[in-house]
Amino acid sequence: MKVLSFLFFAIVASSLCDAYRILVLFMVPGKSHGILGDGVVRHLLEAGHEVTYITPFPQKNPHPNLQQVDISKNAELMDEKMFDFKTILNNEAIFRNPIKMIQVMSGLFEATIQNPNVVKILNDTNQRFDAVISEWMFNDAYSGLATIFDCPFIWFSSIEPHGIILSLIDESTNPAYVPDSMSSTIPPFNFKERVSGLFAQLFGAALRFFYTDGIDGKQFYKIIGPYLTLRGKTIPSYYDVQYNTSLILGNSHVSLGQATRLPQNYKPIAGYHIKSDVEPLPEDLKKLLDNANNGLIYFSMGSNLKSKYLPDELKRGFLKIFRELKQTVLWKFEEPLPNLPKNVHIVQWAPQPSILAHPNCVLFITHGGLLSTTEAVHFGKPIIGIPVFGDQFTNIERAVNRGFAVKVTLSYEMVDELKSAIDEVLSNPKYKNRVRELSAIYHDRPVSPGKELVHWVEHVVRTRGAPHLRSPALHVPFYQKFYLDLLGLIVVAIIVIVTVIKLVIRSKKKEDLTKKNK
Repeated sequence: MKVLSFLFFAIVASSLCDAYRILVLFMVPGKSHGILGDGVVRHLLEAGHEVTYITPFPQKNPHPNLQQVDISKNAELMDEKMFDFKTILNNEAIFRNPIKMIQVMSGLFEATIQNPNVVKILNDTNQRFDAVISEWMFNDAYSGLATIFDCPFIWFSSIEPHGIILSLIDESTNPAYVPDSMSSTIPPFNFKERVSGLFAQLFGAALRFFYTDGIDGKQFYKIIGPYLTLRGKTIPSYYDVQYNTSLILGNSHVSLGQATRLPQNYKPIAGYHIKSDVEPLPEDLKKLLDNANNGLIYFSMGSNLKSKYLPDELKRGFLKIFRELKQTVLWKFEEPLPNLPKNVHIVQWAPQPSILAHPNCVLFITHGGLLSTTEAVHFGKPIIGIPVFGDQFTNIERAVNRGFAVKVTLSYEMVDELKSAIDEVLSNPKYKNRVRELSAIYHDRPVSPGKELVHWVEHVVRTRGAPHLRSPALHVPFYQKFYLDLLGLIVVAIIVIVTVIKLVIRSKKKEDLTKKNK
């Protein structure tokens, strides 16, 4: 009995020793970003770790090992016009302007780090963390948080791997076959697309070097620096902090994107936010889906885009299309909608994974956010994509290229195009068959993405930053990567050889002239 008791307490003690204190930061006040952050936190808590979670969406009944830091005031920074359909349709949205986008994210950084609830954490010199995980959102200064707590830093990337994020741990992607994060082109590229991709990457690199890095660096020294001084630490160079990333957890998977060449410390974990046991549907929605004998079409433009702000002509056009369908339509709509057809139902917020998991859901009409496309593949549902901004265009183009989606362009004249797309997907079995093939690829992994997430976070902590995973490319200067020093040596050698040859020829001519004169 004493032996058993000893073993029990030994096991408990060892498990306690493996519990880490982790700071998780998801600063964007968008529900989809909150879902991603909640997923990271949920898996870490289930693994027995203590988590301090900086979030705009604090949970009502938190886990006992979870300390929440409320930054819901960040929502005040987001102008509703950013996601207004009319603004987007009229090409007035700020995310089409990279300078304005950078300025918004710079303001978000300041609001987050200077939030009184965050300041309390940073001012506590007794506060300790074993790792910091932060969402990357067009500002690298968040990496300074790990410098404060003297622990490894992990980025979380909410979209497919792209040149900017990969350059923080290795080097940028090759624009000859990898599209920019905001591009809708899909390889193989033609000549024009390759040139366009090259100039987009060069422009992005110049923008970072001459503009973004300067802003981020100033914020690091001004906002993060004082907390380092408070702890008696020397403020390092921003460059060293910026490129001191141990790992990137990427919301990506090869079944969703493309087979991009990745460094050792980038780990794709798409789908981790989806619970292994899908939550049951509310009784009213369960009844609706169970009774949808001809199938149900789920229509949602995501959490940021509100269908209620669609132009009236589009609302009327959509309802006219839906009225003519034999399928039931469930539309995520944020306010009561009058004169609904009998087969159309609206819901202000829907448990999307639970709806897509139902066998009677036959089609998903979506804006093409990566969470939505991931969930579509996870549950094997074909989609119609209406991309609006950001990576949605690339996500939908990839889905179309993979054969399980049809793209519809957002415009005032899109109603007929949407009707044709619905008819095509519902009548042609190739979309359903293809997404089921991709779903099988997506699920065929050695371990679940949630377990992989936990493993790599723990690995980074156990190995004190996982230096063995870091790419040597970070320490190789630009001129050496492209052998410009060798090119310079060859050019100098050629100049020397040509000069010597000229001198020899000139000398020879002089000798000949001298002989002739004699």
